[in-house]
Amino acid sequence: MRVGQGKLAKPAQSGETLQRIGSAQTEALFKAVPVGVGAAAVASILLLAILRRLGSASWGGPPWSLFVVACALAHILLARAYARASPKGDEWRKWALWCSAISLAEGVAWGWAPIGLATGGLEVELVVLAVTLAIAEGAVVAFGAYLPAFYALFFPATVPYALVSALASDPLERLTSLLMLVFICAIAGLGYMTNRSFIQIVGLRIRTEEMALDLQKQKDIAEREREIAETANVAKSAFLAAASHDLRQPIHALSMFVGALGSVPMAPEGRRIVEQIEASTLAMDGLFSALLDVSRLDAGVVSVEKRAFAIGPVLERLCRDHQEDARAKGVSLVSKRCSAIVWTDPVLIERVLRNLVSNAARYTERGRIVIGCRRRGAAVAIQVLDTGPGIPLDQQERVFQEYYQLGNPERDRTRGLGLGLAIVRRLANLLDCRLTLHSRPGRGSLFEVTVPLARHPPPAAAPEPANGAAASARGLVVVVDDEPAIRDAALSLLTGWGYQVIAVGSGDEAIQRLSASPEKPALILCDYRLRGGESGLAVADRIRSEYNETIPAILVTGDTAPDRLAEAEASGLLLMHKPVSNGKLRAAIANLTSVATADKEVEAELPTVK
Repeated sequence: MRVGQGKLAKPAQSGETLQRIGSAQTEALFKAVPVGVGAAAVASILLLAILRRLGSASWGGPPWSLFVVACALAHILLARAYARASPKGDEWRKWALWCSAISLAEGVAWGWAPIGLATGGLEVELVVLAVTLAIAEGAVVAFGAYLPAFYALFFPATVPYALVSALASDPLERLTSLLMLVFICAIAGLGYMTNRSFIQIVGLRIRTEEMALDLQKQKDIAEREREIAETANVAKSAFLAAASHDLRQPIHALSMFVGALGSVPMAPEGRRIVEQIEASTLAMDGLFSALLDVSRLDAGVVSVEKRAFAIGPVLERLCRDHQEDARAKGVSLVSKRCSAIVWTDPVLIERVLRNLVSNAARYTERGRIVIGCRRRGAAVAIQVLDTGPGIPLDQQERVFQEYYQLGNPERDRTRGLGLGLAIVRRLANLLDCRLTLHSRPGRGSLFEVTVPLARHPPPAAAPEPANGAAASARGLVVVVDDEPAIRDAALSLLTGWGYQVIAVGSGDEAIQRLSASPEKPALILCDYRLRGGESGLAVADRIRSEYNETIPAILVTGDTAPDRLAEAEASGLLLMHKPVSNGKLRAAIANLTSVATADKEVEAELPTVK
């Protein structure tokens, strides 16, 4: 079709599609033909019997009926041969041609019937004609799938009588000729439309199959891409875990060396330098802690302990903690009074809100930051509102992804790693709290965390036990770590705190050194992953077995791999993550040793059962 004709041309069909359509036509033809030609053969026998009973059958009746039956048998045998052969490609054409040839022979036989079969006048001829027309009309169904086969039977069966009757002297016969022409045109057109509809249906089916196949290919490609992405994500996590572990080792040693320096007398300038080193190690600890939080959440080792508590003091504490940072930039940071009692995990929700407030304080350069609450039915929406630069709409989903930061292309480490909001989303999902963000560039941002209200007031707070960290430092601490620098740092630090220390690199070395020591260990401080595939869990169990006693133990790890974190958490031992701050380490050691000592004193006072 030429351009400009105002009609849309049909899409060109490929050779393969045309072959499939032709094959479908032939298959449908051979499925329908046996029934149609079988009915025609039976009709020929019955028609001949009726004419002979009426005495109106010509001498050619029996041969005619045998010829029709023979054509029917030829069709049926051809259909069976086609089914057995299952032709491929263009082979369907020769089968369709043979079927059309037999149809032509059968059409000629039925075309002769109204003219030469009956001898009893017009009434008998009309009976034969009616049967012939019925056979011709039925060919629409039997042969309509393949138009040449239909026309090969239809026109030879109908046109001869129309021509003969048109030349007859009887006006009634000439009228019959006119009606025959109308019938021929109508049925021929019907056969054509039937054939076109069949071809369209087959074409649509083929197109649907092609689309389904293409869709399956696209799904397979998408599945492969997803597998590749998952593999890359696993590789990324493994790399981060390995890098985090390797980097935490020297930082952990540095932190303990700095702690040991704290007890060494030195000039004020030296003290100032030590404090700056300690501040830098704390900053690095914060960056690694963010990585660790993501790994712990992915590992599913973060437990949720929901209870009723007042959210107001939490908001006031967050405001106090970030007040100096905001004031240094000239930003007002205020918290609105809130008396709501909420039902959630107080530690985790505070971590969520602390990250949001920290982000607001980091990115807001002018104006104010407001922390407050709004009632929402049976829940309360905790809001952090700032007048910072705002977040464009197309970036509001991406800011919750790991390592993504707005306005920090140079990756300034003082502005974090881009993990804060990723942790916020994970924690909010863990707590079943709805997290929403409303922001406009230049107008600031509003983060909202919806927390359910408690149905009952919180129980009265129990008196806090005495702080074990205040107890005097005493006892033997076994340090097991495969890093010499960490062993040296731990030896210096713990000795400065007043503990006796055995610092070794493996479980075998620990057993060997302890066998020569008259004192029983008060605590085991062990790295989780040692050289040679040795585990800190196994070392702690081995030392405990040697003394047949549950000696307090602390696992220290720089590993962030989710599976290892889950295993370490499941051990039940106190797990601390490198780099460990000196204050937390000292408090943990003092607390565990004092609790163990108190338990032994209680056991000693119990009466002996004889």
